[in-house]
Amino acid sequence: MPHNADPAFLARAISQGRGEQRADLVLKGGSYLDLITGDLVSGDIAICADRIVGTGGSYSGVVEIDISGQIAVPGFIDTHLHVESSLVTPGEFDRCVLPHGVTTAICDPHEIANVLGKEGIQYFLDWSQHTIMDLRVQLSSCVPATELETSGARLDSADLLPFASHPKVIGLAEFMNFPGVLARDAQVLEKLAAFQNGHIDGHAPLVTGRDLDAYCAARIRTDHEATSAREAREKLGKGMTILIREGSVSKDLHALSPLITPDLAPYLTFCTDDRNPLDIAEEGHIDFIIRTAISLGARPLDAYRMASHSAARAFGLRDRGLIAPGYRADIVLVKSLVACDVQRVFSAGRLVNSDLFATRTIVPPVGRNSAKARKVSAFDFIIRAQKAERPVMGVIPGKIITQYLKLVLPLENGVVGIDLEQDAVKCAVIERHGKNGNVGLGHVHGFGLKHGAIASSIGHDSHNMTVVGVNDEDMACAANHLGTIEGGFVVVRDGKVLAELALPVAGLMSLLPFEQVHEALLPLRAAAKSLGIILPEPFLQMAFLPLPVIPHLKITDKGMVDVDRFCLIED
Repeated sequence: MPHNADPAFLARAISQGRGEQRADLVLKGGSYLDLITGDLVSGDIAICADRIVGTGGSYSGVVEIDISGQIAVPGFIDTHLHVESSLVTPGEFDRCVLPHGVTTAICDPHEIANVLGKEGIQYFLDWSQHTIMDLRVQLSSCVPATELETSGARLDSADLLPFASHPKVIGLAEFMNFPGVLARDAQVLEKLAAFQNGHIDGHAPLVTGRDLDAYCAARIRTDHEATSAREAREKLGKGMTILIREGSVSKDLHALSPLITPDLAPYLTFCTDDRNPLDIAEEGHIDFIIRTAISLGARPLDAYRMASHSAARAFGLRDRGLIAPGYRADIVLVKSLVACDVQRVFSAGRLVNSDLFATRTIVPPVGRNSAKARKVSAFDFIIRAQKAERPVMGVIPGKIITQYLKLVLPLENGVVGIDLEQDAVKCAVIERHGKNGNVGLGHVHGFGLKHGAIASSIGHDSHNMTVVGVNDEDMACAANHLGTIEGGFVVVRDGKVLAELALPVAGLMSLLPFEQVHEALLPLRAAAKSLGIILPEPFLQMAFLPLPVIPHLKITDKGMVDVDRFCLIED
């Protein structure tokens, strides 16, 4: 049986809590934030194995650590993220964000599942048994997300159910196919029915009114797609917990911060969804969100509640979220609650340091050589049409929602060009799973691109290759180069590769340590800017262009998608 269900362990924990035995570990001389009363309490924290057994007063420990001048708060919980978007393996993600205080991460391996299917989910579950942080897994609900794209895999409820009893599984991951829910699609209903007695994560951008009632009627309990206070408030009123997202592209904290009040904080949490190593290194992770929320006017008590206690309750993790006896010893030490300046972190009673990470078993990578796109030429990027007025995706910096623009573009002999004055350049999605060789073509506004092309094998959710460029030759060069490096990012100008980052694990993650990935992203960002790109994170922004479950206009390997009508656009 697990040690925490062992009577002998319980006897030891009780004895140490009473002070009859020395505790395994005591944090002495500091204070802790009581998230129930809001008090800052002076006194020791006694720990037996991975459990807090005593708080306040004075305890004696086998090991004692002086934390004078520091404040203990519960470990932070990221309530929704895709590890793959950090561009590193789960093991490197663990090493990257745990020092920022993230002791629990609730992930959806949706990206790797869309490439590899069950093998991808198993890879994450294998890693979850070895990470120092508590990595919890939601079972990817939408593989593929829609039938409007070509995915590398297909998972139905029968594929997911064998994983449901795994100790690290919480429930069903974000249900992106909200049109399928509202239309009562048979396969959608089958998945929802299989998880009615567990947690079902939501994903309902701009869903409102009776449609929101219907979505919630399926017992979908959370949502991280609210982008306005009005939208979030309506969803709160329908019983949903709102996960306030602040990622590298989707930044909703400023818009939703007015909701962070004593009344609503118990029903709000924080998540990153997609955050890259550049932002983690330069800004932080959940710690960054906490201090930003406080700077926007939130009470520190409410921000720390959302980052731990509220998050734990929303996802049924009742063993964590407080500095209190009986709770998991996930503890973050800060000097200032306002600054959230993490000093030290304890995960399950263990001090997080390089020696602790060295104890982990490393899980072998999967998904090598998954970039199977056919070789393309400039000819593949010719857009033929009869009308000069074209649908154009309008990128909104900081949002994954795109505008549905209609622009008049150059048309000559039935071939549509680009228009730099309108910032309308070409965008293509190339099927990369070796299934049909599709190439979907369209235009995008908002990149500011003046030269060359950029390409990526990360394209939510099916992760085909996405290319944005101003000339067909460079677009072909960029796409073909991705195949030679097993997927990743590339910047091309005049037929020359200016910068690249290989992501050989399913075309999504690097095999390098996160520090080296961070260093590789710097010249990549500079090379993209040298092409005229004005977006701060062009590769992550580009990754959402093929996501046909986010309004309003998207592109897949099958063509341009009108998301509001949920159909391909016929020329």
